Amino acid sequence: MTYISAKIRRLVAERAGRRCEYCLIHEDDTFLGCEVDHIISKKHGGSNEPENLAYACLFCNRHKGTDIGSIYPNTGKLTRFYNPRKDRWGKHFQLNDVIIEPLTGIGEVTVRLFVFNNSERLLEREALVSIGAYPATKPQ
Repeated sequence: MTYISAKIRRLVAERAGRRCEYCLIHEDDTFLGCEVDHIISKKHGGSNEPENLAYACLFCNRHKGTDIGSIYPNTGKLTRFYNPRKDRWGKHFQLNDVIIEPLTGIGEVTVRLFVFNNSERLLEREALVSIGAYPATKPQ
């Protein structure tokens, strides 16, 4: 496990508005909360600098693991994941009711590998939409 100071953890959480920067769920609305994620994992040369850190719900972070991308089926090429420090969410995804739809190859590999739209996550988002708690912020 990599040590990240409490100060940097607070910075990452506050910068993200305490919501997952990948699926947009607020930490208060998911049972297991959110944690700091290395966008580029340490084993791939990523650092502990804030520019390489994102706030991620447990589900997004566990599905991502140390991966940095996946094969985009349309081209067969290795495609990087969505990077909340460099990319705009609305360029790569759109929210259609509770389904997060990919708009690009980056969006496609991220949606698939992070398992954004499995039945449990859709049910969770439906419940949150019904009380006006999802998305935690408007996608940009």
